[in-house]
Amino acid sequence: MKYSWNVAREAMRLSPPGQGAFREATTDFVYAGFTIPKGWKTFWTVYSTHKNPKYFPEPEKFDPSRFEGSGPAPFTYVPFGGGPRMCPGREYARQEILVFLHNVVTKFKIEKAIPNEKILYHSSPIPTKGAPVRLQPHKN
Repeated sequence: MKYSWNVAREAMRLSPPGQGAFREATTDFVYAGFTIPKGWKTFWTVYSTHKNPKYFPEPEKFDPSRFEGSGPAPFTYVPFGGGPRMCPGREYARQEILVFLHNVVTKFKIEKAIPNEKILYHSSPIPTKGAPVRLQPHKN
């Protein structure tokens, strides 16, 4: 199933399951000539990372062989995030994807209904009030 996982990873590179993440600048820094002050929120997108031609030549091309051998450089392929904040469900998702892929491929013929359908990407919606919640314990 190694090649199947490479196919799944390439699919997630082209259409990442997560949009990205907000981070707060812990110090002032300069990026692309712009000063980002400490405390500002920045939004990093998985999509732009996965489409960077520096790390993925011909970024629009579907090529599962990108993941053979040692694969992409660290933190250039991050559909589940990276580092200490990586999605804790990553391995479960991998197993679920492989089982699903096996069943679909072995039981169905797949054909695109709209062969050249475009995919639009938007940033994640952000609640204006911060999405407060109330937690109450279950009653036994």
